[in-house]
Amino acid sequence: MHGPSADQRSCPFGKGRGSEGIPGGRGGGSDPPPPLAPPVKGAGGRGHPGGPKGGRPALPFVAGDALRLPFGDASYDAVTMSFGLRNVADMDTALRELHRVTRPGGRLVICEFSSPTWGPGRTVYVEYLMRWLPRVARAVSSDPDAYVYLAESIRAWPDQPALAARIQRAGWRQVGWRNLSGGIVALHRGRRV
Repeated sequence: MHGPSADQRSCPFGKGRGSEGIPGGRGGGSDPPPPLAPPVKGAGGRGHPGGPKGGRPALPFVAGDALRLPFGDASYDAVTMSFGLRNVADMDTALRELHRVTRPGGRLVICEFSSPTWGPGRTVYVEYLMRWLPRVARAVSSDPDAYVYLAESIRAWPDQPALAARIQRAGWRQVGWRNLSGGIVALHRGRRV
């Protein structure tokens, strides 16, 4: 998988700190659009790699609704989302909106938790998520309910083929995925034709 060239525009959605859209960084592209997220304490400055103390310009942020993106049709060559699609109220509408703002020939990349592909590993993973992660969170976190939500949302999330089918129904073509960490995470991709 290749990143966008310097003359292409890519937009990371749902990125609270904007780390995927840093100019000259791994996000690529010379004219990064604003990540779609509300400003986060520490983002775009005060030592963040995308801020002035990190040696790169601060990124502008746009707070918006993933179900009604505040960007014109065919605005971007690539759209990305990492660990954010699970948190959208209507995943199918969000996928259609990402399709709408992507130029023909552009691509979608979504990194999200998924279903481990090895049976025994899947059993251990689900046991950890549902039993141990909430216990550890209650012991060490100031917001243990967030970890309960995390575990439940991962467990309820569609597996790789089911998410790929939803991406395709949203209008994307050449849909596929690559499993990472034995399928605990999957990198889904599609292209707008």
